[in-house]
Amino acid sequence: MKTNHCGGCAGGHFGRRDFLRVGSLTFLGVNLGQFLGLRRALAAQEADKKAKAQACILVWLDGGAPQMDTFDPKPVSSFKPISTNVPGIQISELLPQLAKRMDKLALVRSLHTEENNHAVGTHYAATGHRANPAMKFPGFGSIITKEMGPRNHVPPHVMVPGMPKGKDYDEYFKAHFIGPENDPMILPDPSKPDFELPDLSLPHHMTVDALEDRRAFLKAVDRFYREKVETAEFASMDTFTEQAWNMILSPQVREAFDLAKESDKTKDSYGRDGFGQSVLMARRLVEAGSRFVTAAGYRVQAWDTHNNNDTLMRTELAPTLDRTLSALLDDLEQRGLLESTVVLVMGEFGRTAHINVNLGRDHWPECWSVAVAGGGIRGGQVVGA
Repeated sequence: MKTNHCGGCAGGHFGRRDFLRVGSLTFLGVNLGQFLGLRRALAAQEADKKAKAQACILVWLDGGAPQMDTFDPKPVSSFKPISTNVPGIQISELLPQLAKRMDKLALVRSLHTEENNHAVGTHYAATGHRANPAMKFPGFGSIITKEMGPRNHVPPHVMVPGMPKGKDYDEYFKAHFIGPENDPMILPDPSKPDFELPDLSLPHHMTVDALEDRRAFLKAVDRFYREKVETAEFASMDTFTEQAWNMILSPQVREAFDLAKESDKTKDSYGRDGFGQSVLMARRLVEAGSRFVTAAGYRVQAWDTHNNNDTLMRTELAPTLDRTLSALLDDLEQRGLLESTVVLVMGEFGRTAHINVNLGRDHWPECWSVAVAGGGIRGGQVVGA
């Protein structure tokens, strides 16, 4: 045993390994009974500290929102800062409804990312990695889905609708090497009159009983085939097949995607546009059991305000964000879901402090803001400057 020669303290001759022995507890003046009681208390304390979050809604601001005109007001903004319901915290006058709900929001005003263009910026925001031709990294939503696991047969990972900039951008949010079962299910725009999910609906002539008969027949044929052919791919095929059957046959799953179940008042509070209805759909899915839902209902690069930043912010962008995010926070709280659901509001980067010749703001990943709520995160606080 290596000794620690310290004559100025009792027990100075003990080394670190001695603390692994039960007998050394008396060195600290603690007997075994006290030690076990302390361990129980610490275990209970750790249990209380367990994360409350069970799901996440990513509110995607495609194009990159100007932080100084939203959550981090500065003198370079044309819009005045206003006080919130949390003393000392101000946000832009363009967000009056959110100002009344600041106690539910935490703001991070010092986010720094590494990429200055939309594609690589979205990739970085979705994965935490710079794009690499030798590796496709899984998105955060897929990682959370894998770690948390599915609930109630509802698709655990959903994007509604797909990324505004198209399928190439959808790829950044997929699971890749951690398994396609963690990929997002990509929905069409739920605000469209013809919105439907044909993959979750039976043909009109097909009953559930008839489908179950076909399922039994398929199992018999499949069993005979497997006796002839053995392959490792069957395991993953079984997983996907079972997920598909559960989704098609579960009335809870179909109801989760049915916005007709919502009242007109609720639809109006979220907004009848693509953004509002995508966020409402995200709330329905999380309530039904989804783990990670990306609400990407803004039009392509809506927040990419290279031209006429102030006009777009005043007439289109800020009012819809203020309306829909406020409705989401209230709705989650009233349903008892806010404590278990993280709401993350962000795009791929921020925007420049200076106004360009087209009265717009350009890309700025150096220091920008995100808003977070729910999931046990303490609201009414600002992180960074």
